[in-house]
Amino acid sequence: MSSEPVLTDSPAGPAVLFDGEDDAFFLDSNPLQGLRTFTLEVVFLPASDGPPEQRFLHFGFADGERVLLETRVTEEGRWYLDSFVQKGDANKALIDPELLHPADRWYHLAYVVDDGRLENYVDGKLELSAEIPFTPLEGGRTSIGVRLNRVFWFKGAIHSIRISPEALESESFTRPAL
Repeated sequence: MSSEPVLTDSPAGPAVLFDGEDDAFFLDSNPLQGLRTFTLEVVFLPASDGPPEQRFLHFGFADGERVLLETRVTEEGRWYLDSFVQKGDANKALIDPELLHPADRWYHLAYVVDDGRLENYVDGKLELSAEIPFTPLEGGRTSIGVRLNRVFWFKGAIHSIRISPEALESESFTRPAL
């Protein structure tokens, strides 16, 4: 049984704080269902003392078809982004351990899926891109703060999650005061 995250402050307003052990939200729906093209934006703060692998957003199913946003935290307290999609037999992770960021500060992330073209951004800057055969996810659930199967808990805070049913250009991303 998971505990509940608590509210905290951020430069952009109230945020939700996750303890990295058992805080999470579980939703019985998947807001990405049916979308071939979308932009997923998150304003978050990863903790430097969080677990090495953290799944903080999971859409779809625990196994099989899914979209995940993850962090990897180094021993030095830095992090790098891992965005993952699996659809049918195809899967792709956009991850590069050389693209490090200091933890314990607020970031804006964007994951753009445009009919099989994948891109991830940190603070409006494109980090990685790739292509994958992609059709919309059908069904599933959503978890915030952990993977759907309750492993790889997130330690840090999330201010906002925004899903747009279109591939936004970086100029159109949310611009919170961070």
